[in-house]
Amino acid sequence: MQKEIIKELIKRGLTVTTVESCTGGMIAAALTDVPGSSEVFKRGFVTYCDEAKHEMVGVRTETLEKYTAVSAQTAAEMSEGGAKTAKADCCVSVTGYAGPDSGSGEPVGLVYVGCHVCGETEVKELHLTGTRAQIRAQARDEALALLQKSLEKYMDRMK
Repeated sequence: MQKEIIKELIKRGLTVTTVESCTGGMIAAALTDVPGSSEVFKRGFVTYCDEAKHEMVGVRTETLEKYTAVSAQTAAEMSEGGAKTAKADCCVSVTGYAGPDSGSGEPVGLVYVGCHVCGETEVKELHLTGTRAQIRAQARDEALALLQKSLEKYMDRMK
């Protein structure tokens, strides 16, 4: 999937960045595993704590306080802020609880992926199951799938 994403980004002259929490850089690694990705990959942010989300990509303190770090609102602001900070056309974000527990009473496997492509933002709520490693891998794959879908929507709009 990431090969198709990189190919499409190159073809369209678009750039991408990532903002990751629970995946800790796995999405950036998947994208940069593809030869030629340096033409389109701007940077990857690992914003594991609230402070990093705020300082690095501009997630509002009010959003973090009202909705928490694991929310649709935060995922949206992560993807929008990542695109703005990196001056990228596209940004995919992920925030969630990979386990073994959430530390907040929320269920392990609750993950939000966000994607911002050329001014349009979409967020998807996920309820994943498995071990910590499995949840992280599923979150990575879901984020890449959302990026691919968002790129397809963008291309349809451009027709």
